[in-house]
Amino acid sequence: MMFRNARNLSTHVAALVHPDLDPASYTMLLMVANEGPLRGMDLAGRTGLDKSTVSRQIATLVDLGLLERAPDPDDGRARRIQLSDLGQERLERVRAERRKHLHGQFASWSTQDLADLARLLGKLNQTS
Repeated sequence: MMFRNARNLSTHVAALVHPDLDPASYTMLLMVANEGPLRGMDLAGRTGLDKSTVSRQIATLVDLGLLERAPDPDDGRARRIQLSDLGQERLERVRAERRKHLHGQFASWSTQDLADLARLLGKLNQTS
């Protein structure tokens, strides 16, 4: 149930960022947002996807105006992808809405319940 809810949330949030954005591309957008400008091959390595899949997703994100290509300062022949101003704005808006929603969901939880959840999620994330 938890994983189904997470998948549904990812689909919903992706659509809030852009109506044509699929959850897999949303995940890639988040990776670029969190890690900063990356080469396509770096994204392929981090996601475990083949380069052609990553390339298609990058192209879609660029076409949607959420990512942009920029010269790689370490290699003049290469390009990095980074968030566009629109991508940054949309992610900030969606993240603010999610924080507000989660705050409302957890408002009635005790401090101990929140501490237990944080501890157990940390434990879950260490084992995977």
